[in-house]
Amino acid sequence: MPTPTWAGCAVPADLLYDVGHDVWVRVEHDEVTVGMTDVAQTRCGRLVAISWKAAGRRVRRGRPLCVIESSKWVGPVLSPLTGTIAATNELRFAEDIAIANRDPYGEGWLVRLRPEDLAGEAAHLAGGEEAYEQYRRVIDEQGIRCFRCAE
Repeated sequence: MPTPTWAGCAVPADLLYDVGHDVWVRVEHDEVTVGMTDVAQTRCGRLVAISWKAAGRRVRRGRPLCVIESSKWVGPVLSPLTGTIAATNELRFAEDIAIANRDPYGEGWLVRLRPEDLAGEAAHLAGGEEAYEQYRRVIDEQGIRCFRCAE
């Protein structure tokens, strides 16, 4: 099944989303992988630096996982869930800082978390179809057109 897109912005159906904070969540056994959405990477523009929280650090939902600096914006990527940082993608970003601009749902992931209460906190996350509808409205209201950085 092809990935649903609107105005060039991909919203994969197999992920969960915190649309208000522009992050996606992929559940993988006892961990989740978190990254910025296609809409987020477009809003940011080309990434230039990331300040990472250390693995092993506990983070609460709504608090920063890392801080992104881009050509247009500096600010935190907020955690969609409470948990402990199991891993960061710091080494991959050190090789290619713009990896999230090219592949936000794959190699451009940011953090792996061990959530404390996935079942309880997942209620505020949107499934792919619901997120797609929410993003359609946001994209149209804000005139967003997604693009990916070239190699």
